[in-house]
Amino acid sequence: MLRACVLDFGGNWTDYLPLAEFAYNNSYQSSIGMAPYEALYGRPCRSPLCWIEMGESRLLGPEIVQETTEKIQLIKEKLKTAQDRQKSYADKRRRPLEFEEGDWVFVKVSPRRGIFRFGKKGKLAPRFVGPFQIDKRVGPVAYKLILPQQLSLVHDVFHVSMLRKCTPDPTWVVDLQDVQISENTSYVEEPLRILEIGEHRFRNKVIPAVKVWWQHHGIEEATWEPEEEMRRHYSQLFYEF
Repeated sequence: MLRACVLDFGGNWTDYLPLAEFAYNNSYQSSIGMAPYEALYGRPCRSPLCWIEMGESRLLGPEIVQETTEKIQLIKEKLKTAQDRQKSYADKRRRPLEFEEGDWVFVKVSPRRGIFRFGKKGKLAPRFVGPFQIDKRVGPVAYKLILPQQLSLVHDVFHVSMLRKCTPDPTWVVDLQDVQISENTSYVEEPLRILEIGEHRFRNKVIPAVKVWWQHHGIEEATWEPEEEMRRHYSQLFYEF
């Protein structure tokens, strides 16, 4: 949002941050069907043009009110341009997937390492569970699935981007008996063994690290993890190395 406006405001763009926030909070959002301000307070926000109406304290001169209004309008136009550009990028990548009632599909799940990887939770390449049968279509891009009892905590309606036809690479598929899927369709992946011990540069520091082969993933997907974290959580792997 700010990137779209900073060139127009030059070196004093920081002075217009409150106006950018005002413009964003009072711009229509298709996801909620109204502006964020209206969603929060239950009514539309009064624009700068209303600040000089009779019955209100005249805190600003007409020139400042006009300049503020023009700046807000400029910010809204830049926001609209940026949103249209992002939508065009998304439309180019979007795949028109459609399924029929009764089709069988796999659901994408996100394997997570059980340790912190260099300052943040690490993710591995997505895997799929299933197949599950489609119960019905829910809206233009979502489907309700018939899930087994062991996935009772998982919401049974999925966006089409989470689904794959029942013919993927079998190496992507995870047996439900081997993992515990959480409500956000992720599961904790366990390491199989340590392949190599070395060092990893992180934020100008050299940190002892180990190359780990993860369960349900090929050896080519092995990742470097902090040795200290691995020793703390999976010390048995070092005896086997």
